[in-house]
Amino acid sequence: MNFLARCVLTLCFAFGAVLVGDAAGATENLSKVNGSVKVEPGQQAGDVDTVNGSITVGAGARVGDIETVNGSLRLEDGASADSAGTVNGSVTIGADAVVRNRVEAVNGSITLRKGARVAGGLENVNGAMTVEGAQVDGGIATVNGDIRLASGTRLTGGIRVEESKSWRKGGDSRNPRITIEQGAVVEGPFNFERQVDLYVAPGVTVPAVEGVAPRRFTLE
Repeated sequence: MNFLARCVLTLCFAFGAVLVGDAAGATENLSKVNGSVKVEPGQQAGDVDTVNGSITVGAGARVGDIETVNGSLRLEDGASADSAGTVNGSVTIGADAVVRNRVEAVNGSITLRKGARVAGGLENVNGAMTVEGAQVDGGIATVNGDIRLASGTRLTGGIRVEESKSWRKGGDSRNPRITIEQGAVVEGPFNFERQVDLYVAPGVTVPAVEGVAPRRFTLE
């Protein structure tokens, strides 16, 4: 993933920001090397990043890009950010929160609460992705992660499961599981480069499948 390269830049930027110092201002960037960062509820900030630590954006707060290398990311209810990315850690987007671009993780889960919206799509390598009645534009992509689209979810851009680049002969022994519950709407193709287990609730219309045909099950 090209996100890894950006994380190297985040590391360099974080060290540079510590050396240069932080000018006063409500929308200045917030940067650390070691330690968590919290934007208080209702506040505004520019880009927020750290290397070893988590980032929390309080309820109703507005920020730019948020990135960490080792740590989790959390947007509380009604918060907004330009994008969110981590290498090792989970991402949680609270109810009615908005991310204007992509949400990315390498090794970590991604969870969207009811009413949240991500305009640029979701992407990870390892970790479950759960969309609980939220809206995702731009599709969902993973390599080894499970995907659950709960009732009330609306996804445009489809789902892509990429081929595993595992060095182990024969690849991963477990198929990613994709679950689409009743009341979820998916627009855009399913593109599978590897075998997946697809669980679909009765009455749900599944988009066209490109690539490897999934093992399909009826969700009880």
